[in-house]
Amino acid sequence: MKYALVTGGSRGIGRAICQRLALSGYHVLINYVSNEAKALETLELTKQAGVEGEIIKFDVANLEETTAALEKWQSDNKDAYIDVLVNNAGVTADSLLPMMEPEAWSKVLNITINGFFNVTRTVVKKMIRKKHGRIINMASVSGIIGLPGQCNYSAAKGALISATKALSKEVGGKNITVNAVAPGFIKTDMTESLNEEELKKGIALGRFGTAEEVADLVDFLASDKASYITGETIAITGGLKG
Repeated sequence: MKYALVTGGSRGIGRAICQRLALSGYHVLINYVSNEAKALETLELTKQAGVEGEIIKFDVANLEETTAALEKWQSDNKDAYIDVLVNNAGVTADSLLPMMEPEAWSKVLNITINGFFNVTRTVVKKMIRKKHGRIINMASVSGIIGLPGQCNYSAAKGALISATKALSKEVGGKNITVNAVAPGFIKTDMTESLNEEELKKGIALGRFGTAEEVADLVDFLASDKASYITGETIAITGGLKG
């Protein structure tokens, strides 16, 4: 049995990734922090692929809570290990920097970059012992080009991209790949408030992407077909202009 952990897996891109990995035969651990109902919905969708999964509750921004939950899972599943880790949990709190509240800055960075540290620090240890693993970090085009009103989000995702490059060099010798995926405008509840008609004028393909298209890329990076790709950030933007 192959195991995959998707943080923030209860909805949106995270849910699509859970479904896609289940189709590829993974027993998916669906992380959530508060909305158990949504997590259970995602679990039911993964089961439709014919593979059992499970939900696992912890706040990625909380080191103690994250470590305790992951260590308990490992203790309960001594012969198993998480072969694929998708650091997907994230949040936006957009505002121009002069008006940004300190809480908005801290929250976005804590969930994205501290969350990456808190989860990966525990999971990668057994990957190293097993000499195999795939770590896929969900970044954003905002972390590559920077977007106005998103200094916090751009900073967090930019840091995640840099951490991806550094970690790939640390663990490559153990047959562990580490890559980042940088979506542009994807149709999820996080983009519902955006002016899609106006924004898609700046996209070469003339549309927003889908969560399923992002999930397909993640599934590829998790597969043996991507075994010689590491330390990379792959943008999936539909040809975002500028």
